[in-house]
Amino acid sequence: MTDSVPVDGESTVPVPPTAPADAPEAPPATLWDRMRDDPQYAPEHLALEAVRRLGPEAARWVARERAARPDVPADELADQAVRRFLGLARLSGAVSGVAGLPGAVIDVGVLAWTQARLVLHVAAAYGVDPTHPDRATDLLVLQRVHKVAESARLALGVAAGRERAGALFGMAGERPLGRVMLQLGVRLAQMAGIRAAKRVVAKVVPGAAIVLGTWANSSATTDLAGRARALYRHGPDALPRQRRP
Repeated sequence: MTDSVPVDGESTVPVPPTAPADAPEAPPATLWDRMRDDPQYAPEHLALEAVRRLGPEAARWVARERAARPDVPADELADQAVRRFLGLARLSGAVSGVAGLPGAVIDVGVLAWTQARLVLHVAAAYGVDPTHPDRATDLLVLQRVHKVAESARLALGVAAGRERAGALFGMAGERPLGRVMLQLGVRLAQMAGIRAAKRVVAKVVPGAAIVLGTWANSSATTDLAGRARALYRHGPDALPRQRRP
């Protein structure tokens, strides 16, 4: 059975009773494997896994905050979430300790994961269910992987199908690791709002990682936070949609 917490006196956010209190700070190993095996759909795999793992965390967070401060405004909760995850995003560009392309891929993956946590917590702050599958669509549009909700849903459906097929049959074949890592890095950098070339330079040039990584992560995440707040204040139906001919 699922409990719920009231928000703004009317709408509620479900609270999964068995969800862990804290989600992992970085993408789990199983997600990295899935994204490496299917780098073309890495953002979609990350969005699906984020809603599964991070949505329950956001729901529990807002339940705790509402229980402790029943009258706290939604904007104040959103501010709290943005501050927390913006701080984590600023750190994520220099914590992997890995140089070159592998370090760049790890960094942008951690950043995209942190940004997903931010978006789902902002959704919960405004009374939008962070565990609903539609939040994966929100993530892909807010993070500008897709321009409209319809194309995001289609890509998520493809990724979910490939995920099921991979679980049954495994990889179709081996590919050069360097090429896979480059494609994965580019796709995750697109999701995180960071140019892949800049992230690679930040990891390869000594001393550049902290300065460039912190600035780029902060700027991209601040922009994303503004878009998420604007969306969830008005409800997820405000997402851009395909125009009908």
